[in-house]
Amino acid sequence: MPVNLTQGVTDISQQVYDLHMTIFYICCVIGILVFAVMFWAIIHHRKDKGAKAAQFHENTKVEILWTAIPFVILIAMAIPATKTLIAMEDPSDADITIQVTGSQWKWHYKYFGQDVEFYSLLATRQDQINNERNKRDNYLLEVDYPLVLPVGKKVRFLVTSEDVIHSWWVPAFAVKKDANPGFINEAWTRINEPGIYRGQCAELCGKDHGFMPIVVIAKPEQEFNTWLASQQQKIAEEKAAEQALLSMNMTMDEMMTLGEKVYLKSCAACHQANGEGLAGVFPALKGNKIATEDVLKHIDVVVHGAPGTAMQAFAKQLKLKELSAVITYERNAWGNDTGDLVQPAQVKAVMDQKDL
Repeated sequence: MPVNLTQGVTDISQQVYDLHMTIFYICCVIGILVFAVMFWAIIHHRKDKGAKAAQFHENTKVEILWTAIPFVILIAMAIPATKTLIAMEDPSDADITIQVTGSQWKWHYKYFGQDVEFYSLLATRQDQINNERNKRDNYLLEVDYPLVLPVGKKVRFLVTSEDVIHSWWVPAFAVKKDANPGFINEAWTRINEPGIYRGQCAELCGKDHGFMPIVVIAKPEQEFNTWLASQQQKIAEEKAAEQALLSMNMTMDEMMTLGEKVYLKSCAACHQANGEGLAGVFPALKGNKIATEDVLKHIDVVVHGAPGTAMQAFAKQLKLKELSAVITYERNAWGNDTGDLVQPAQVKAVMDQKDL
C-alpha cells in the first residue's frame, strides 16, 4: 500500500519491512483480543443484567499473568529486531567506500581510492519553486550529479558534515544516517536491483532544508566500471584544461555571462538574485565592501569561505573558470561596477597561497 513502509531493494530493507509487518500483525492481534475481552465484559456485566462489581484487592495470579505475557511478547519481538539491527550496523568487508559530506544545502560524494569526487545539488528549476511553471513528477527530488553505485556490491558510507547536522536518508536502502560536523558515522548497503532511487536530508538543517535531495543510480557492475572510468578521464581532462586557463585572459563579456549562470545556481539561494541578500540572515553583495574594494579579499572569501558564518568554501565546488567568472560578476553586477576582471590565474594564486 502507498501509505505503508517501502519494501526497498536491499536485503536489509526487506528484513526491516518483514520486521515491521510482523510487529504490526502482533499489535493487531493484541488489539483485537484486548478490545474483544473489554467489550465482552462490558456487555455481559451490565447493571441491567443484575451484575454486581466484584470487590477484591490484588490478585497474585492475574498480576503474574499480565506481567509474563507482555514479557514473552517483547522477547519474541526483540530477537528478530536485534538480529536486524546488528546486520544494519556491520559495514565490514565492503567492496567500495564512499564519503558522504553534507553542507547547506548539497551533498559531496568521494569515492575512496578512485580519485573521483563531486557535489550533488538540487536540479529543480527555480521557476517551478516559485510556482511560475508546472512542477515535474520528481519536484524537489532531482539533482545535477546523482550518486552512482554498482548492483550486488557492498558499499560502505562514511557520513559527516561541514556545518550543521544533516541526515542522509534513502528509504529504498533502509539507510538513514545522521551527518554530524566533526564526527563520522558509518552505514552500508548492497543493492539488488538496478534503478533510480531517491531520498532527502531527513534533518532540519536550515531554511532550505527541503531543497537537499538525494538521487542514487544503481548500475550493473560492468556499467558502473565504465561510468567510473569515464569520470576519472573527465576529471583528468578538467585538470588539464584548468592548467591551460592559467595562461589565458578571458573577456569581460564572457566572464559576466558565465558568472551570472554560476551565481544563480550557487549563490542566489543566500544572497538573492538581485544581490540584496536577506536582512539579518545573509549579507547583501550589492554595494558591499567585500565586492567593491580589495579584490584579493573577495577571492579569498569565495574560495575558502568565512569561518564562523554560513559562507562556504567554493574551491572544490566550482571549477577555476567558474570561480573567476562569478567573482567578476559580483564585482560588476547590480551597480557595483568596479571594472575588475578577475582572471583564473589570480584565483589560482590565492588558492595556492592559502594551501601553503
